[in-house]
Amino acid sequence: MSEVLQERKDMDSQYMWDLSTLFDSDEAFEEALKASEKEIASLGKYEGTLHDAKAIKVFLDAENGVMRKLSDLFCYASLRKTEDTRDSYAQGMYSKAYAQLVTMQTVCSFAEPEILANDETTLKDFIKDEVLKDYAFYLENLVRAKVHTLSSKEEAILASLGEALNTPEQAMNALLYADMQFDDALDSEGNPHEVSESSYILLQNSKDRVLRKNAFDSFYKEYKLHNHVLTAIFSGNVKTCVTEARLRNYDSSRQMRMASDNIPESVYDNLIDTVHKRMNLMYRYVRLRKRILKLDEVHYYDLYAPLTTGIPDKYTYEQAQQMVLDAVAPLGEAYVQRVKQAYKDRWIDVYPNKGKEGGAFSSGTYDSNPFIKTNFTGTLESVSTLAHEMGHSQHTWLTNHTQPYQYSDYTMFVAEVASTVNENLLIDQLLEKEHEPARRLALLNQYLEGFKGTVYRQTMFAEFEKEAHAMCERGEALTAEALNAKYLDLIHLYFGDEMVVDEAVKYEWSRIPHFYMFFYVYVYATGYSSACAISEKILHGEKDAVKNYLEFLSMGSSTYPLEELKHAEVDLTTPEPIDIALDKFERVLEDAEKTADALGL
Repeated sequence: MSEVLQERKDMDSQYMWDLSTLFDSDEAFEEALKASEKEIASLGKYEGTLHDAKAIKVFLDAENGVMRKLSDLFCYASLRKTEDTRDSYAQGMYSKAYAQLVTMQTVCSFAEPEILANDETTLKDFIKDEVLKDYAFYLENLVRAKVHTLSSKEEAILASLGEALNTPEQAMNALLYADMQFDDALDSEGNPHEVSESSYILLQNSKDRVLRKNAFDSFYKEYKLHNHVLTAIFSGNVKTCVTEARLRNYDSSRQMRMASDNIPESVYDNLIDTVHKRMNLMYRYVRLRKRILKLDEVHYYDLYAPLTTGIPDKYTYEQAQQMVLDAVAPLGEAYVQRVKQAYKDRWIDVYPNKGKEGGAFSSGTYDSNPFIKTNFTGTLESVSTLAHEMGHSQHTWLTNHTQPYQYSDYTMFVAEVASTVNENLLIDQLLEKEHEPARRLALLNQYLEGFKGTVYRQTMFAEFEKEAHAMCERGEALTAEALNAKYLDLIHLYFGDEMVVDEAVKYEWSRIPHFYMFFYVYVYATGYSSACAISEKILHGEKDAVKNYLEFLSMGSSTYPLEELKHAEVDLTTPEPIDIALDKFERVLEDAEKTADALGL
């Protein structure tokens, strides 16, 4: 029998996050939430005043002060919600906090149109004004988007619809994590294993092929049952983004989302084009899997199977903690000490429990410590996830302790760099120590999985998302049949003829939560590529590599993200970083092929 998930109330609290740096209790949250209503309403008094530098500064200071408090409320509620998606009280907290955010956006929706209503000369003077020096880049960025900013009344209407327009994502989360029920999967000995969003990937990592197949069949059987509902939810979400882009006079929803970070669409297309040119490497990896696993046919449920038994099946969480500390040692003692602080001060919610959302993330606010949610299962992938999320949290900590509040929220375009640098440092550090062929092959496989999952797979997702939005913009219906067929075509393209493509794979697109964040998935691939270039410099001891990298992590949103990456010596306006990453993938693949030869596999 597989281990049954526990109820959260029965879990050991030392492995749960401590949210007291946000609020001591739910009651304290409720009190602060009530107080925020009056604070938000008070911001409306500034409407009609934003025509000189001093007045603008007074308003922005006041807005940031309220937003800091509101971000604590929203963060606390969202973290509580993820602990157990069946907890109606926590769901209610989240709904109330989200409603307050929408109210805040509505009340303050006058501000940017009002500032931008000033003439061009006045706006340029604001940017240079000493009174507004703390907001100079904010104003520069705001003026850049002037042509796409609506009137105060129109912005207020859009802002007031924010909660309603978030319904598709909420519906998807409720369906996936609370309502969908999967049949148990039997292993080769007839033992049942619980299938859930949290356990699915763990089951796909099993050495038992019967279990992998049965888990796969159980999982996508349920998704097939909800295919049309999930299509309707996804379609509504896409239409929301496409409609907003049209209202704001953008050529496409993708252009609108990328413009917020000042990223040209050519960066997105360059990623897809460069990966397409190196697709042969993924086909080689599929062939290597087929060879090592001694399979007549490779199926989708074979893509996560361990290639050897050369590493321990399980790591304890305490072992994982030390592995991460060893991996980040090249980043300096201060970085290491902050990781130790994260362990000691319970920044991390470690284990899965009944109702807990799947996956992992890092969160936190300007006035709290960062928080990490994982679903640690003891695999090497779980260790890598801990390293990954710790990278996010250290990025957040450095930004919050370097930048003023208005520049503390780094953009999504650079968000995946710190996490992936940590992943790369972990695997490279383990490989440097390991020379026994079976164990080395297992580590190489983990590295290859990182490339497969983060460069190839996320680029495939990015291509699907690009086409889904383009279909909507062309007036084509986003039907289940059309979306399923498009996704199936991409599976064939990205994994090649060596893999037997099971029909049920076509439903996979409907379980990807990041599609509800609009054009986010591509940054995993660009971030991973950037991280490859950065980690190579660090590991090879290049002069100032660590210094430049830590400075990059401290820049927040104080300049445009492409410029931030250039500070770390990465230029994503060219194919070079993607090619550097894929060159590394090829070297790791060759190492794995030679190691398999040495093992007689």
